[in-house]
Amino acid sequence: MRIGIDLGGTKIEAVAIDADGRERFRKRLPSPRGDYAGTIETVAALVEEAEATAGPATVGIGMPGAISPATGLVKNANSTWLIGRRLEEDLAARLGRAVRLANDANCFALSEAVDGAAAGQTVVFGVIIGTGTGGGVVVHGRALTGANAIAGEWGHNPLPWPDPDEWPGPACYCGRTGCIETFLSGPGLTRDHERRTGQTLDARDIARAAARADPDAEATLIRYEGRLARALASVINVVDPDVVVLGGGLSNMDRLYANVPRLWGEYVFSDHVATRLVKAVHGDSSGVRGAAWLWELSGKHALELGGCDAEM
Repeated sequence: MRIGIDLGGTKIEAVAIDADGRERFRKRLPSPRGDYAGTIETVAALVEEAEATAGPATVGIGMPGAISPATGLVKNANSTWLIGRRLEEDLAARLGRAVRLANDANCFALSEAVDGAAAGQTVVFGVIIGTGTGGGVVVHGRALTGANAIAGEWGHNPLPWPDPDEWPGPACYCGRTGCIETFLSGPGLTRDHERRTGQTLDARDIARAAARADPDAEATLIRYEGRLARALASVINVVDPDVVVLGGGLSNMDRLYANVPRLWGEYVFSDHVATRLVKAVHGDSSGVRGAAWLWELSGKHALELGGCDAEM
C-alpha cells in the first residue's frame, strides 16, 4: 500500500492506493496557511487516518517548490511558509519513517506516466497550466529531479521566438520578465485579454466567449495557442518526449489538443513531429497519485515500465 500526499497551498489531500493503482482511501483537509507546525500535523493526521483505513503504507509527498540539494531546505515554494524549512527531515521525524518528496509537477507527470494518459511511454513531459505553470519529466518510469532539483521547470524560461509585442514581456514574481508562466498561466491569459480588449475575464469565461464566436476571445485563444506551441516546441527540441500531458485548469480547453500540435511543427527541429499532446486522465488527482508512486513500482506497472522504479 502507498500513501500519497498533495501538499497544496489551499488544501492538503491524501490518497492510499494499492499495487494496481486502486484507491483505498481519499481525504482532503484545508491547508493551515502560514503555519509550518500545523502543516506537519495535518499531514501526520491524514497519514494516520489513511493507515487506519487501508493498512501500513509508504508515504510520498508532492510539494510546491523543491528540496535544495545544497542545503536540504525547501526552495522555490509558493507556499512561502515552507521556504527555508527542513520539511523532509521534520516529516520523517513526526511520522517515524522515511518519506519521499518531489515537486508537485513531477508527481503529476509520474502519475500520468504510470497509469494515466502516457502509460507505457518511455519519455513523458507533464505540464501544469493553471494559476501557475509547472512541468516535470519522467523517463522509464522515473521522475527526474536534476542536479539542482529543478528538472522540468520550463515556466521560468523566457517565451521562445517572441513577437515584437511580446518583448520584454510581463514581470514575473521570480524577478525577471517574459517568463513562459507570465503568458501561459490562467492569470497570464486574463492579463493578455484585458490588455487587448479592456475586458477582465478569467480563462473559463474567455473560453466560453470564444465558443460563442466572440472575435476578441477567439483572438486571445489563438495567441495563447501559438505561445503554448512555441513553448512546448522548445521542450521537444531538448527532451524529445513521446508524449506531452497537460493538466491544470487550462488543460480543459479541448481545442488545445488539435490546434497546438498543428502549430509546433514550425519550431521543432525535425522533418516530422511524432510527439503527442494529450489531456491528463487523472485530472486533479494526478498529483496526489504521483506522490504515492514515488516509492518503487511493483507488479504490472513495473513490468510495463521495464522494471524501473520511481525512486528520486
